[in-house]
Amino acid sequence: MASETIVLPANENQARGLAQYAIDFLAGQFGPVDVSTLKQVELFHLDSVACGVSALALGANAPSVLREEALEYAVANSQAGGTCFGSSKRVRPEKAVLANSSAVREWDSNGTNFGYNPARGHTKGEFGHNDFYPVAVAAAQQRGLNGQQTLLGMLLIDEIRGRLAEVFSLKTYKIDHVVHGAIASAATYGAMLGASVDQIESAIGLVLAHYIPFRAIRAGHQLSDSKGASAAISAEMAVLSVHRAMRGFVGPADIVRNPEAIFCLFGRPNQTGESPFELALSGSGSDFTVNGMHFKLGLYEHQSAGAIQGLIDLLNRHPDIVQDEAAIENIRITIYEPAFGIIGDPAKRDPHTRQSADHSMVYIIATLLRNAIESRQTRWEQLMLLPADYDDAALFNPLTRRLMEKIDFRHGGTEYDSLYPDGIPTKLEMEHTRLGKLDSGLIMYPEGHARNTSGNLQRLLDYKFEALVGSAVDSPTELRARFTDLHLKTAAEIASLYDFRINGVDGAS
Repeated sequence: MASETIVLPANENQARGLAQYAIDFLAGQFGPVDVSTLKQVELFHLDSVACGVSALALGANAPSVLREEALEYAVANSQAGGTCFGSSKRVRPEKAVLANSSAVREWDSNGTNFGYNPARGHTKGEFGHNDFYPVAVAAAQQRGLNGQQTLLGMLLIDEIRGRLAEVFSLKTYKIDHVVHGAIASAATYGAMLGASVDQIESAIGLVLAHYIPFRAIRAGHQLSDSKGASAAISAEMAVLSVHRAMRGFVGPADIVRNPEAIFCLFGRPNQTGESPFELALSGSGSDFTVNGMHFKLGLYEHQSAGAIQGLIDLLNRHPDIVQDEAAIENIRITIYEPAFGIIGDPAKRDPHTRQSADHSMVYIIATLLRNAIESRQTRWEQLMLLPADYDDAALFNPLTRRLMEKIDFRHGGTEYDSLYPDGIPTKLEMEHTRLGKLDSGLIMYPEGHARNTSGNLQRLLDYKFEALVGSAVDSPTELRARFTDLHLKTAAEIASLYDFRINGVDGAS
């Protein structure tokens, strides 16, 4: 199916253009979306739900705190709010979004994008994650929309934030990547609620003028709840901004071209009157950014996926590696920037919190190898990193710590940098007293990467789903069915989509 592209030029008001695009897309002005694309959105959504349910069932701090906060903001009119995971209670929509987005992001194990569109020369490589689906659900619950309309809202959020990630690198200016998701949330939520172009433009203006998070939340010796909750807080502000604009509050207009707002301030400081980028968005067919997004197969920073694949490849070629820890003399991992700077930060060599450990290459690889040594297993499913791999006992496991000391993590220079964001260029080498020098070869497209062609993805996602929700709900099969075939769900089914029991979590109905 041919794809229709909508281009927002740099010399036009792109905030207003995004508003009109969102309204037109949801109204079906651009023709049908390929079924396979909608299935991909559904798969990413299901994966995010499994992450969120698991985080709540295991009592993760930020999601639990924010869900408790949300439940304090009940609304009397059942059509005036959204619901939290595991509850039928209607609460303020921005609070429902805050709680649910925090839950799906907490494990840092849901979908990822790297902003790469070489066909248009849009290869800025900004990060992003599928954290914002609760925005579409909250809007649908208020407007009485069905599953197909909800699914299109989810797709729209991914499309806007994904295309922004292709053309503007927030990380270059130490701004957190969730800003792209906040813009997408404001545009989509407003369009789903029936806001006008003026109102959506005002909401985007409010987001970009008042609520810009910096990467300070991802820096420091030990990371905190702020790292995982960043998308949730930005989504909360996006939703609140839409409601404020719909009540009549007028935010800054033409914010993308504003010389003192983030895009021109950092990306085009010469004040030419244009934004720093052209923005190309899909309206129909299959050329949507969600089809180029990646799955995480466990709990780890996605930049480490190449090293994980390299280690598993070596373990499968040389299963004797797991027989003797002492025979592993050293491990060398070579990678690209920005991965090296993020998960090779010297502070991450001694993580004391899960949020730091899942952003520590040496911890991730040492833990995976420890699991292999202790279990004598070598397959992805058997070694998949799960929440228990980041609890206090795991963080300070003596074998893990010994293995961490054997890992040399280095930057590969321009040879590796030039291959990102097309792939995740990584090489893992090991010196073994009996097996000699072992080399994974260059890993570009590990399992979960959009360009991986192993054919193992669905099997691994199924295993991950069961591993995360197996003890969190009474019937994983029923939970999967609840979130499958979303396009067939009625408005009533979307209204009660999150109304299911999570073991150990107050239903607060």
